Amino acid sequence: MRPLPLTLLAASLLLATGIASAADPATTIPATAIKTAEQLRDKAMHDDTGYRIVESLTTEIGPRLAGSDADQRARDWAVAKFKALGYDKVYTEQVKFPLWVRRSEHGAIVAPFSQPLVLTALGYSPGTPKGGLTAEVVKFDSLDALKAADPASVKGKIVYIGFRMQRAKDGHDYGMGSAVRTAGPPIAAAKGAAGYLLRSVGTDADQRIAHTGVTGFRDPTKAIPAAALSNPDADQLERVLAYGKPVTLKLDLDCGVVGEYTGANVIGEITGRKHPDQVVAIGGHLDSWDPGTGAIDDGAGVAIAMAAGKLIHDLPQRPDRTIRVIAFANEEMGLWGGRAYADKHAGEVAKFQLGTESDFGAGPVWRMSASVKPEARGAITQIANVLEPIGVAYDAKKPGGGGSDLSQMHGKGMAALTLTQDGTNYFDWHHTPNDTLDKIDPKQLAQNVAVYASFSYMAAQADGDFGSAPGAFAGDGAAD
Repeated sequence: MRPLPLTLLAASLLLATGIASAADPATTIPATAIKTAEQLRDKAMHDDTGYRIVESLTTEIGPRLAGSDADQRARDWAVAKFKALGYDKVYTEQVKFPLWVRRSEHGAIVAPFSQPLVLTALGYSPGTPKGGLTAEVVKFDSLDALKAADPASVKGKIVYIGFRMQRAKDGHDYGMGSAVRTAGPPIAAAKGAAGYLLRSVGTDADQRIAHTGVTGFRDPTKAIPAAALSNPDADQLERVLAYGKPVTLKLDLDCGVVGEYTGANVIGEITGRKHPDQVVAIGGHLDSWDPGTGAIDDGAGVAIAMAAGKLIHDLPQRPDRTIRVIAFANEEMGLWGGRAYADKHAGEVAKFQLGTESDFGAGPVWRMSASVKPEARGAITQIANVLEPIGVAYDAKKPGGGGSDLSQMHGKGMAALTLTQDGTNYFDWHHTPNDTLDKIDPKQLAQNVAVYASFSYMAAQADGDFGSAPGAFAGDGAAD
């Protein structure tokens, strides 16, 4: 049958109708959900559930080095805590990783001026030979300078880089500091260095406390002993080097990879009423470094997420979508829990409504950014309007990354927020013996819980989605 001719007007109307039907409808948050979120926010600001959770974790379990005896005890604690808080589905998912142990660590300047040094071994560092490692120090001003160095100037020596972090609300210097700690040791090893030292990646200057952390070593056969000096000891070493004489150090580290360990992510859910298979994902990492009790890194994050879910659970009616709280395994040694989780759930990424993780201490959240589809920007603005009265500003130009472990799900295509906390003092205590409960202000922690409870509930109640799909946000430049 020959088609009937269309008038210009009819064609225009048809085209317009086609565009409208093809367009993705805007995601919005109903007024009733906004009102409930405001009530959640206000209740959370005066609620101590989050503080009681982190107090319990740091007191009953303490330090939680991945693969240590405390690893299993922490998982048992998390399962019991989720159940006690009323989560209706609690389960674990296995995570395998290399088992690294720390036994002892010592260091000293041998010549020209003999004196001890305060230092700490870094994750995945091997131990030194029996009797220790004694070698001359070669100093580099930056990671780039080490990269450009002639291997002959490095071979057989202990490489030292003295990058000094400065305080910042967003902690931006940590990007370079962590690169010196992670990338520096493998570069030095490839050039034939015998060992590696760096100034601690931290902002404290008046305490002889070293900051530990992970290196970038992945092959134990190619690793060299690596450690971090306290800031005052780094200053001392640099003063000695300034004399212009050869400086010899001795490192004595008893540590290293001793096999493989099977841990687990611990997950609790408040099951959604209408769409139980669609989830809002929040969390923190359950492991910590061993010198302190892991209060700010990341007991606080686990507590914030658990408490937010608890407050939503206590509402008269369940949320439309599931609130999933994940206590991740072994973030500190290389995002093992986050990567295992993303690998396992990549095929379900479209069911993830929105997600982010808390892993920057317990300072108040002051900025929100988001990676969502354009049609969901209005809903993000609605969330921002609820959070603004408690001090959170929305940066619409900055992408969201999902936090440390959930950045891996974001990389698979999960729509994500970044909720930036005030990290001005965070790196005074980060990865040190001073990461203890007294560094957490209960009122500031409650503000975090208010942020997480409010946004999670609104995301769960939204009419429409935020754009999660395989590869949806590839190349958006999100970073946390």
